[in-house]
Parts: sequence; structure tokens; C-alpha cells
Amino acid sequence: MFTGLVEEMGTVAGLIATEGGIKLKISGNKVLAQGKIGDSIATNGVCLTAVEITNSYFVAHVMNESIGRTNLKNLKIGEKVNLEKSLTLQSPLGGHLVTGDVDCLGIISNITSDGFAKIYTIEIPEKYMKYIVEKGRVAIDGASLTLIDFDKNSFRVSLIPHTQNSITLGFKKVGHEVNIETDLIGKFVERILSFKGSEEVKKSPLTSKMLFENGFL
Repeated sequence: MFTGLVEEMGTVAGLIATEGGIKLKISGNKVLAQGKIGDSIATNGVCLTAVEITNSYFVAHVMNESIGRTNLKNLKIGEKVNLEKSLTLQSPLGGHLVTGDVDCLGIISNITSDGFAKIYTIEIPEKYMKYIVEKGRVAIDGASLTLIDFDKNSFRVSLIPHTQNSITLGFKKVGHEVNIETDLIGKFVERILSFKGSEEVKKSPLTSKMLFENGFL
């Protein structure tokens, strides 16, 4: 589990693609402190397991499911990636609950300026828009960001200068792909409400009408 607060931008130091997947070597600093084999490190929002780790880099295997669903397949040597080490019970939860399981790829369709901020419009498959809520949260390449607004198949987020310089989104251009993980809580609510066969669910006061009346839908 992660917070979506990027700890540092690492660099792709090695990349070997095979039929079985990708062997990825990422150099970094903060996320490697006191690291050990088996640690989970979110890389552009994808939860990867360190199979080799030192104080300057870690190595992870990326399976075909992750390759097909994320932008890790587009990485090149020297490219920057967002890094975050998994939560501990002592970690401050400054962002939101992020699993590191990417839902889909988004496309940056527009970038505009608003004072010192930059507004990014991200297009995603329409079927994932049901999890997008105004002023809710979304993880973009693993970075927890607040949604400004949305339409049928896109949403917008705003980055202040500090964030622009701290995460990879601040350096990307129109047309670039980004990893999208929507809010975890919305998925559980949807699953509960759609599971109509359960007697417990039938008796539960948790209904679409109740959620709507209380501002959840």
C-alpha cells in the first residue's frame, strides 16, 4: 500500500525485454535506504518487488500483465520515474490509499497555464470515468493528485510549481501516456452495491439512494 506522495524521481539504469517480461534496473536514493530484497517500490505507480537491491539501485521483474496495462513498456534508459516505498504503520498518510495496481493508461490531451499552476487534461477509457469524482483523488504515475473537474472521458488536475518539479507529470507533454489508478473506495462501494444476490446486501441500509443523499455519488 502507498500514499501517492512521490519520494523521489529515479532513473532507468537498465532494461532487458524478453518474451517473459522486462527486467528493470532503477537507480535512486531515498527509497533504497535500509532496503532489502522483497521490498515493494511503486515505480510510476506500479507496485514492483525488488529482487536485487543496493544503496544506489534496485532490480525488479515486470510481468506481461503490468507491461500491457502500464507505460513501463515505453521506458528508455535514462528516463525519469516516480518512486515511492510502501507504507509502514508509522508512515504519515498525506495523500490517499494507493495500491500500486494500475487500472488503465491515460493520455495527456491538453496542458494550459493558470497563474503559476499548470492544468493537465487526461483522457481515459470511458468505463473508468465512473470512479472519477470532482475534488476526489486519482494516482497519475503513482502521484496522488486532486481532481478539478471532468467530462465524459477526461478529467483535469492542477500542479503547483513544487509538484511540477517533483514528479514526472511536470515534465511530460501532450500525447504522453500516464498510468492511472482510480480511487480504491469507489470500487468497493460499486462491488457491494452490484452484489445483489447476497441476503446481507439486501438487508443493508447501504443503497445508491442513501449514498446519493449523503453526497457520496
